[in-house]
Amino acid sequence: MFVFFLIMLMALQLHAAQYRAALVADMDTGRVLYQENANELNYPASLTKIMTLYLTFDALEHGRLALDDYLIVSQSAANAEPVKLGLAAGSKIRVEDAIKAVAVFSANDVARVLAENLKGGQEESFADLMTRVAREIGLANTNFENSSGLPNDDHLSTARDIALLSMAVYKHFPQYWHFFGIKSWEYNGKTYNNGNRLLTSFNGCDGMKTGYTKKSKYSLVATAHRDSRHLMSVVLGAENKDVRANIAAQMLNRGFSMLASNAAPITKQTYVPPVTTGMPKQPSDQSQTPITFAAAYNTATTAAAPSESKYSAPTPMATKGGAGVQFGAFSSENAAKTQVANVKNKLGVDAIVEPSGNGLYRVRVYGLSDSAAGQLKSNASANSIDSYVFH
Repeated sequence: MFVFFLIMLMALQLHAAQYRAALVADMDTGRVLYQENANELNYPASLTKIMTLYLTFDALEHGRLALDDYLIVSQSAANAEPVKLGLAAGSKIRVEDAIKAVAVFSANDVARVLAENLKGGQEESFADLMTRVAREIGLANTNFENSSGLPNDDHLSTARDIALLSMAVYKHFPQYWHFFGIKSWEYNGKTYNNGNRLLTSFNGCDGMKTGYTKKSKYSLVATAHRDSRHLMSVVLGAENKDVRANIAAQMLNRGFSMLASNAAPITKQTYVPPVTTGMPKQPSDQSQTPITFAAAYNTATTAAAPSESKYSAPTPMATKGGAGVQFGAFSSENAAKTQVANVKNKLGVDAIVEPSGNGLYRVRVYGLSDSAAGQLKSNASANSIDSYVFH
């Protein structure tokens, strides 16, 4: 056992310059077995989406969303940078498919769809919520600026915080944990494969999430079962996909070996260049920031998930049913936006502008039941707004 442990240590030292931070911890106890640069600021890239899904699961848990609900794709979401599904503005996607698109394929457009539907159509407001919840569950050095992890110098986290967030998902929403272990997913006739190589190459791996941008490089949270133990590894800033996968596997093997030998935890600090600019917003009350990982783990996993009352309900964009109402088609986008405001003011409904194939801009509400669509049309008529029901 000692020889194996020594080999693992030498392998990690050999690769140290090829990643920025790493950590392995016991998911059931919160005990950190090995950590290297765990508190150094890094760009989390698509590991950000773990928080986006955490808040989605919270909405499901409290009945503000259902897996069969449909979410409307805004023009902003359709314009998101790749990686993305390429959903058209005005189209719809089921909540369950949206979760899979984010967990498996890391789709940026769908992350924005979730954000906008959960927080009044504004991704910026959702990002503020993400940071606030991060504070509540003990993430002391994390700041979110968007729902997907697309580049932003103020969008920062640490290996420690990412580990805590991932454990909070595991503890608070175990019924949705399986989404992080899906190896491939089919949607609209196309198969999307999970970028987490360990799901197919590491015995016992059951999740979780990959990340990449040019500035962040390659990152990975990976979890695995062995015997009765469940470990999590976090690797940030790896030079390439191979290093990312190899270090994550080495971390997990090392963690299981340390548990078997009852080895003492190891903390290592090596020099890594600081992130270029930006600092995360500090908690309003520094005295409430957990000092140790153990205390933070207790905050993140033992306490209940943040209460429903702290979140606003999803906007009418998240709806059920196959009917809709159109409130006209206009020759200019500005005219269509004026109608959107008119519909909102008179009917209290959030419509969207949808480009049509003939160059016009339609103003529509999707996802209604037949009875709800009929009632909305009647209300529109009573307020002198022309409309019709479509399916």
